[in-house]
Amino acid sequence: MSLERVPFELSKDYLDLVLQAVEQHDDAFIRDTMDGVNPADISALLDEVDTDEARYVLDVLNNEVSAEVIEELEEDTRKEFLEELEPEEIAKYIVEMESDDAVDIINDLPVKTREEVIAAIDDPESAAHIQELMRYDEDCAGGLMAKEMIVANINWTIDQTIEEIRRQAENVKKIYSIYVVDDKGKLKGRVSIKKIILANDETHIKDIYEDDIIHVETYMDEEEVADIMQKYDLDAVPVVNLQGRLVGRITIDDVIDVITDQAEEDRQLMSGISSDVEEDDTIWAISKARLPWLIIGMIGSTLGALTMGVFEQELDKYVTLVFFIPMLMATGGNVGIQSSTLIIQSLTNRSNFEESLSKRLLKMLFTAILTGLVLALFSFVIVLLWKGSDQIQFAMVVGAAIVGVTMLASIMGTITPLVLDKLDVNPAIASGPFITTTNDILGIIVYLAIANLLLP
Repeated sequence: MSLERVPFELSKDYLDLVLQAVEQHDDAFIRDTMDGVNPADISALLDEVDTDEARYVLDVLNNEVSAEVIEELEEDTRKEFLEELEPEEIAKYIVEMESDDAVDIINDLPVKTREEVIAAIDDPESAAHIQELMRYDEDCAGGLMAKEMIVANINWTIDQTIEEIRRQAENVKKIYSIYVVDDKGKLKGRVSIKKIILANDETHIKDIYEDDIIHVETYMDEEEVADIMQKYDLDAVPVVNLQGRLVGRITIDDVIDVITDQAEEDRQLMSGISSDVEEDDTIWAISKARLPWLIIGMIGSTLGALTMGVFEQELDKYVTLVFFIPMLMATGGNVGIQSSTLIIQSLTNRSNFEESLSKRLLKMLFTAILTGLVLALFSFVIVLLWKGSDQIQFAMVVGAAIVGVTMLASIMGTITPLVLDKLDVNPAIASGPFITTTNDILGIIVYLAIANLLLP
């Protein structure tokens, strides 16, 4: 019995219909309802089914669509799925992908399976491209680039170029630019499709191409590539080797992945997670990533308690001092994180990081003074309202401590990321637990020292 044709939607009801279609071998339902649907939506649906059911759906769809769906699958789901396929089956999907995406997937396979998949690829050019890209580390420009692109020789006529574009475009999903090379394959520039369309058939490429072109080298770090593409607002950038020969291109979708991964890594570091983990990782993996900074935080809190022990007599006399310690610690932590976040943003965008250290510290100092005075006035009023107008001296202690803590936290939040950056350590580590813990200890010392000086 054929199922009723319904529109595709990411819902439990539609998923149940797909599972029913798989069970009944209703290929028409799967093919008709998924026709024209974005592969990312299909992959989101298949993430909810088991491997055999996903395999059945992909076998029903055409190979090109199935390949895109596989690319979009969650990494763990895709790994489990590919483990169930024969090398020949994987190869039929790999050949439909752009070379950079194909390499990313093949590199996740066991070594023996990789070799078998490459051997099963019936397109020699695709196999050669994949083997070439596998030589590069995944975190450099060579590991990001794809081999599929449109290339024109500088000596070709427009007529020759158009014929070559028709031939090459079969393997290129998106045409951003037509790159121009000389007889030795060295990158010379680019030419727009608009210029080609408007030019006479006998015009030569060398007469209309633009030689001012931004490019990257194969060995360049992926974050540098992302910075360049962001700075110059590029949809694609050509990649050259040490001899200047054009070897590939990097497109904006690959760079977005890099930016997303980096942002996720920085966010985890700033929150005190020391390695790349996700919610669905094992309990031990998540715990191991969290524990280092939590232990450091506990050590810092212990040192803070020991510091308070030094001023035990003062605390015995003025128990009220204890009430304001959480406020001071929270203020110092927040100011430190705010300062470090601004510095990390500047370090990320190097083009904006042109001020000298002395100017930046001076700017930070005046900002901290202004911020501290406002917060001090606010805390002064709170103390008087709470404890009474006869506690002006105590209110002055809290206010002075707020100014001191704010300035100290700003200095720590500014200098620490800069020092870590000079030591080639990710400055995102400076935020979160590290600065917060340090500011807690120093804040307590400042607060109780001021109290010891000003209170009788």
